[in-house]
Amino acid sequence: MTVPTMIAQREVFGRTLVELADADPRLLVLDGDLANSTKADIFAEAHPDRFLAMGIAEQNMAGVAAGLATLGFVPWISTFAAFAVKRDLDQVRVVIAQPSLNVKIAGAYSGLLTGFTGKTHQSVEDIAVMRAMPNMVVLAPADGPETHAAMVAAHAHGGPVYLRLARDPSPRIFDDGLAFVIGRGIVLREGRDIAIISTGVHTARAAEACDLLAADGLRPYHLHLPTIKPLDEDAVVRAAERTGAVLVTEEHTVIGGLGGAVAEALGQRRPTLLRLHGIRDVFGESGPNDAILAKYGLTPRHIAEEARLLLGQPRP
Repeated sequence: MTVPTMIAQREVFGRTLVELADADPRLLVLDGDLANSTKADIFAEAHPDRFLAMGIAEQNMAGVAAGLATLGFVPWISTFAAFAVKRDLDQVRVVIAQPSLNVKIAGAYSGLLTGFTGKTHQSVEDIAVMRAMPNMVVLAPADGPETHAAMVAAHAHGGPVYLRLARDPSPRIFDDGLAFVIGRGIVLREGRDIAIISTGVHTARAAEACDLLAADGLRPYHLHLPTIKPLDEDAVVRAAERTGAVLVTEEHTVIGGLGGAVAEALGQRRPTLLRLHGIRDVFGESGPNDAILAKYGLTPRHIAEEARLLLGQPRP
């Protein structure tokens, strides 16, 4: 199902910033004292005169980015998702989203797998917060190639974008040169028994879960939604019509994230048997990746079990 190559989105992030900047002199990067973690330091080495070290002052960083955007620059904010979305939320809302300024916000270290940093640095609510923000586009690519393609699309988009990125290497799903269209979902697997909808790096786990279900004789339909806002509602409705049962799985709280977006779309356009799978209204904690995924029920085995529960089937 997946190309067996592991790559970290943050490495692709740093290299793609350089590529974009080489082609567009308007691009600037604003860093919240985390460049060696987010890999914005790759950009800093290539374009030191266009790298702005803003220190641990995320609110000010958002304001400076907004000001630069009014002057015709295309600023990219680089920090952890927990800080980009929550610590400077009022500034993002008032000076970036409300005037719909051309600022790109890269939220690194999203989700639970943040290298033993624990609940203070984990961000499991960021999709819910940012998709509720008028004018904000919300992207969550699945792997390295899609991260590159999503950044190209985000840079070309004339307004605010939130890009959700994970810390650690994840399986490669797509080939290089992927064509990314904001607002378009991607069907990764055809099937008729149940639709599994996922986003971000969690899509690789969902793909493994589909393999487990297929081994049991089921035919899962897998829809990857790298854009949470604007949502590809037509793709969601087609998945529901094809299968009659939808499982949404995400490395994010079940409140207001991808599952909430899908539920809203189906509730209005095609009421369907639906189950939301993710983090159950709790904060995370520090620990090894495999242990964290197991504790919070986010492994491929857990996803497959949720699918069987939705279909009323016992565990094999």
